[in-house]
Amino acid sequence: MTRTLHTEIWVPEPPERVFEFFGDAFNLDALTPPWLQFKVLTPAPIAMRTGTLIDYRIKIHGVPVRWRTEITAWQPPFRFVDEQRRGPYRLWQHEHLFRAERGGTTVIDHVAYAARFALLEPLLYRLFVRRDVERIFAYRAEQLRARFGGPGVRAAAPAATLGR
Repeated sequence: MTRTLHTEIWVPEPPERVFEFFGDAFNLDALTPPWLQFKVLTPAPIAMRTGTLIDYRIKIHGVPVRWRTEITAWQPPFRFVDEQRRGPYRLWQHEHLFRAERGGTTVIDHVAYAARFALLEPLLYRLFVRRDVERIFAYRAEQLRARFGGPGVRAAAPAATLGR
């Protein structure tokens, strides 16, 4: 089953500046909780564009996992999409949107994801996956507020959708 997560956070910076930060794959480390022990494995510099592949290493509940994503859309300074090609999920599609409004930028994350093992998915989702994804994006919001300022985050509850 495909699940979705949608978050929005407003920051008092223009989209160009916020997109520039997100456009550097090495800044993902600053937005990822320390408990994941995240590391970009692809050598710098990484030329971000449609088709770019980026390799990472993370630990999920202490288990080392290699993760590869592909940038499948690149539209500075408004949007980009990364999709898992290898990693801990059966499906991971993360759309990043940057909308100019109120003299700043609303950073929107829309993620469609599914746990790796279809038969165990409902149990894995309930015990680990949902909580982990929510914690990751809560940490991300805290780090964005600390870096750029702003009042906070609006998050829609994760939802399940049929498919894939």
